[in-house]
Amino acid sequence: MIGAFKDIGRRGLFMFDPETAHGMSIAALKSGLVPTCRLKDDPRLRQTVAGLDFANPLGMAAGYDKNAEVPKALLKLGFGFTEIGTVTPKPQSGNPRPRIFRLVEDEGVINRLGFNNEGHEAAFRRLAAIRGSGLIGVNIGANKDSSDRVDDYVRGIRRFYSVAAYFTANISSPNTPGLRDLQGRESLAALLSAVLSARNEEATKVGKTLPVFLKIAPDLTEEGMDDIAAEALAHDLDGLIVSNTTLARDGLKDQRQAKEAGGLSGKPVFEKSTAVLAKMRKRVGPAMPIIGVGGVSSAETALEKIRAGADLVQLYSSMVYEGPGLPANILRGLSALLDREGVNSIRTLRDSRLDYWAGRKV
Repeated sequence: MIGAFKDIGRRGLFMFDPETAHGMSIAALKSGLVPTCRLKDDPRLRQTVAGLDFANPLGMAAGYDKNAEVPKALLKLGFGFTEIGTVTPKPQSGNPRPRIFRLVEDEGVINRLGFNNEGHEAAFRRLAAIRGSGLIGVNIGANKDSSDRVDDYVRGIRRFYSVAAYFTANISSPNTPGLRDLQGRESLAALLSAVLSARNEEATKVGKTLPVFLKIAPDLTEEGMDDIAAEALAHDLDGLIVSNTTLARDGLKDQRQAKEAGGLSGKPVFEKSTAVLAKMRKRVGPAMPIIGVGGVSSAETALEKIRAGADLVQLYSSMVYEGPGLPANILRGLSALLDREGVNSIRTLRDSRLDYWAGRKV
């Protein structure tokens, strides 16, 4: 049944505009109509990253389940972890519609949503109701009209500390004006100091330290990557997520949709995001965890992210084209690739193509 999505379900959903189709997919997951993954866990895919135990390295990226409506349902598809959000302190409607565009020929998506979400309280209530259901990260951001964006991130840490498995500070969306300025060295230092101080205070209260990741853009200069790596190391950050959507439009077949403003994700961003991933691995060294995102659509692309330096990988846009059976297909494929490689742990393949990807131009 789940494999029929590409033949029937996709055609049906593609009759609707992308945002409506997204809402329909959330409704389907809520209803329980989507079959769950029945694969047995492969112990070779299991690993501990940033102090958390992952049954497999595949996660659902932030952006799909903005309001924490279906994290349990997503985990049942086979994901080893999922990330809700981006969530901001106050509810906000985001940018005017239309704001999501399919690039079908390229298997890409352009979005300019603008952190549309129901705010901290709505997401917190849902997560509190399913506390302990699995590895669910919380991606935190700042309201568009905030007078103190750093404080918005601090408020996210404090509000969700009792229900999150980890946090992601998203400073790399191109759809909130000025947000990417937080990647600048001075601004980033202030943000990391405040966020990690809040995390440490909450950890002291409850006796448990939750990891904090920083999600960065693929549209960085070499100097920009140097600055982020330096601040991440100086502040003892728990990890990086590389990367968010890109503003670049190189090599797209669909030139009509390519003219739309917003961040591009999906297959077209794979090479750029993987090169930035490897360059950041070179800069931060082997110990800091990195989650690789951007263009993951198969077992081969997932493993290539790991070979380029990722500990874990996330996807989202490829689900638009491949449907809810994709996580199980990727896990099945990863097991087959490990059979072929003759290794006992996927971790042994990390960095095996680091030099190749770090040498690519972005």
